[in-house]
Amino acid sequence: MGLFVRVSIKQFLDTHRYGLVMARIFQSVKIGALALLCVSANTVLANDISEDAKALQRLKQAVIKIHTTRAAPDYFTPWRLLNLEQTSGSGAVIDGNRILTNAHVIADARYLQVQKHNDPQKYLAKVDFVSHEADLAILAVEDKSFFDELNPLKIGDLPDPLTEVSVFGFPFGGETLSITRGILSRVEHQRYAHAGSYLLAGQIDAAINPGNSGGPVIVDNRIVGVVMQATAGGRAENLGYFVPPSVIKHVLEDAKDGVFHGIPDLGFRTQSLENPASKRAYKIKGDHQGILVTKVFKDSAAAEVIREGDILLGINNYEIADNETVKIDNDLRADFKFVVDNLQPGDSIKFTLLRDGEEMTVNTIAEQSRVNRSLVLGPQYDQLPQYFVYGGVVFVPLNMNLIKRWGRDWHNQAPVEFLYSRQVWSSPDRQELVVALKVLAADVNLGYHNWSNWVIDTMNGEPVKDFASFANTLKNYNGDFVHLADDRGFQMIIDHQEALATQEKIEKLYGLPSTYSEGLFDQRTEKAAQAIRTDSAIQTGLTSKTVHSLDD
Repeated sequence: MGLFVRVSIKQFLDTHRYGLVMARIFQSVKIGALALLCVSANTVLANDISEDAKALQRLKQAVIKIHTTRAAPDYFTPWRLLNLEQTSGSGAVIDGNRILTNAHVIADARYLQVQKHNDPQKYLAKVDFVSHEADLAILAVEDKSFFDELNPLKIGDLPDPLTEVSVFGFPFGGETLSITRGILSRVEHQRYAHAGSYLLAGQIDAAINPGNSGGPVIVDNRIVGVVMQATAGGRAENLGYFVPPSVIKHVLEDAKDGVFHGIPDLGFRTQSLENPASKRAYKIKGDHQGILVTKVFKDSAAAEVIREGDILLGINNYEIADNETVKIDNDLRADFKFVVDNLQPGDSIKFTLLRDGEEMTVNTIAEQSRVNRSLVLGPQYDQLPQYFVYGGVVFVPLNMNLIKRWGRDWHNQAPVEFLYSRQVWSSPDRQELVVALKVLAADVNLGYHNWSNWVIDTMNGEPVKDFASFANTLKNYNGDFVHLADDRGFQMIIDHQEALATQEKIEKLYGLPSTYSEGLFDQRTEKAAQAIRTDSAIQTGLTSKTVHSLDD
């Protein structure tokens, strides 16, 4: 019994020791497994962090600082430039060794340099293509080694509302790249501050400032926008706008042949049709929605198939709502002009319309916006102003560049007649306004020395059509007196022979390089090809006083 007890006790102890050993081994294995699992997880996490860091580094390297030396023309004294100005903006490297940025970053540039992130060296650059209406430009760098080890960014798609976006750039001209985050709050048509175009734009609440202009808006390592303008003052805070992918892709497509064609023009204008009485008057029945054609330009392709008074019901299979919008997707309604904005000149357009109560389908083409639709020319860049000095009177065409010389508050400071003319359609008989800007005092113009900003309606009893024909008629005139008059009957009369005799004296007295702008009498239609042809001036309060390009 005692032996059995001793043996049993020994067996028990041996068994207990075995259990402890096994438990310890199991515990060690478990701890080892956990440690191995932790090591594996940390390795994966480290790899993820490493990949994210590498992706961020590639993004940062593709964002470029742009140094601009600009000298804009002085439209108050059109034969000279304003003082040189040093500004900076941002850009992004895209395929083909190109840099995408804003047009207003490089507008009126006399010298351009670009600089990579964390690189003190600056490289000489030039403008390869520019669309002022879309506020986009493409730059090329003369030294191709600039692009070594840089990964171009791809153009993505428009993100959904409430998507988080990152804005890259060099605000306030800083040397270090800035990255801010925000939310895409809405997408709708906006007035682009640079050239007054009415195009789709994205709104974000990321902090953007002067110097951010041209910088990329990034989602998933792709460009989904180009920062262009911000809302300043008033109650709005942290509201910025970017050029969306649809506009970017349109400009890149346009740039393929190196010739600017621009965003097509419809050739007519419309208004919303939300009033019930208006719908009944135009025989719109049931739940039909549409918009009213108010103006058709005679020289447009649409004039062959569209009439004033037509009701547009649809465009290219998009139904047009009473408020002039079409449904792009479940989250986006946009101005029906969005459909045309995405076409290239020459593309076909199909309209469904109502005419005298009868529904029909017509076809036309998207055509290049080749003429100005307002009596006031849209903004012009990268060219010198036109002028003609005759008898000491400085004559110029009226354009938005001149109006904006009254400063940020030009809406209130510019002459009322200039501002009103922005709302008047041009016609084949009167395509633009000619202004007697100021008088360089001399005997030939005695009595008119204090005349300025005077809009001329007729010359020698004939209506003034445009500046080119006005200047040519005046240059080739061989009568005794030149009679100029405005639409109220006020007159300026100049002795023609005396004016010719004093031209050289006035030129020397006032330091004029010439009495007329370069090319004025060589290429009469040059301005028509170069001017920014938008009807941005046809608006009443549509150009916000508080929205401006970031570098303005």
